[in-house]
Amino acid sequence: MKIVGIMLKRVLFYLFCFIFIFAFFPHQSKAAEPKVSAQSAVLMDQTSGRVLFKYNSNEKLPIASITKVMTAILAIESGKMNKTFTVSQEALRTEGSSIYLKAGEKMKLKDMVYGLMLRSGNDASRAIAEAVGGSESGFVLMMNEKAHVLGMTNSHFTNPNGLENPDHYSTAYDMALLMRYAMDNAQFRKVVGTRIHRVPATNKEVARAWKNKNKMLRLYKYSTGGKTGFTKKARRTLISTASKNHLNLIAVTLNDGDDWQDHQGMFEWAFARYKAIQVIKKGKLNAHVHTFYQNKLYVQRSVTVPLTNNEKKQLKKNLLLIKPKKDKHWKPASPAGRLNLYVEQKKLASLPVYYHSNYKEKKGFWSRFSGFLHAIVTGDGR
Repeated sequence: MKIVGIMLKRVLFYLFCFIFIFAFFPHQSKAAEPKVSAQSAVLMDQTSGRVLFKYNSNEKLPIASITKVMTAILAIESGKMNKTFTVSQEALRTEGSSIYLKAGEKMKLKDMVYGLMLRSGNDASRAIAEAVGGSESGFVLMMNEKAHVLGMTNSHFTNPNGLENPDHYSTAYDMALLMRYAMDNAQFRKVVGTRIHRVPATNKEVARAWKNKNKMLRLYKYSTGGKTGFTKKARRTLISTASKNHLNLIAVTLNDGDDWQDHQGMFEWAFARYKAIQVIKKGKLNAHVHTFYQNKLYVQRSVTVPLTNNEKKQLKKNLLLIKPKKDKHWKPASPAGRLNLYVEQKKLASLPVYYHSNYKEKKGFWSRFSGFLHAIVTGDGR
């Protein structure tokens, strides 16, 4: 009985320890998500668009100067970056942060964009709007049109700088969509990743050097760019990007008093947890399909997504194809189907699959699809 009593005490002791650990340290049992001080936040994979972390990410909020990401990409896409424009008197009346342009000053649009993104110049935002859109109101129309095209369904712009206006708002998620689009542009990447930009002398001013306000470029070694923002209503807003081991990330926080730390924390969490995995290779699909499609299917692009070690084991691929007809002259529509990727029933990616009756893989150009796919042929199967 004495031995049984001792054993029972040990069991109760270990059970108590077990309950204590899980009650007070729940993060030990699973990978804890990042902790942020923001009212709204999102962490997105730039390559695939997969959202890795979110907190109130679709809440409509004022966004302050991260608005200028839209202004910059529209300026770059205008094709006028090397053209010289004259600064208007109206541009100088824009309140807030400034690069101290002068009325009548002649400056290349490219240098205005650097002043916009590195020093957050509101005078530069108005000058850019007039140069690209003909007027500020014309440029705002362009901003909202681009937002619509990009699927920024919870955003509306009233100015090119983010100055307070009840009808000027966005969400963390929408701004991540915008940044993902903008980061595909090499010139935009160069601008936001620049620490110091030197401006040649103009007709009104001597040569200048502008230092980037984005401290992430100095605080965090994997930082590749971003944009800061602040107004009394929006408080601190921040978009930043970082890259490590082929994983490219976008972080957005709105109303965050500890944004520098929060962005580094989100990046470190993702870099430790995820790896960029190529799950589909461009070229021929080797799959178990109807004989009509055998060796005649291909995809036009590769797909890389961030996955945890556990997600790699759970990844499922589902190929849906148009049911072949018995008519020997029949050919499927283009595309002939879609290839979908899932993890835990959540769709990670979807891309069209094409058919070619005489498809031949070109060595050195077409790559092979790794592994066989189990295909579900619509309405028929095998």
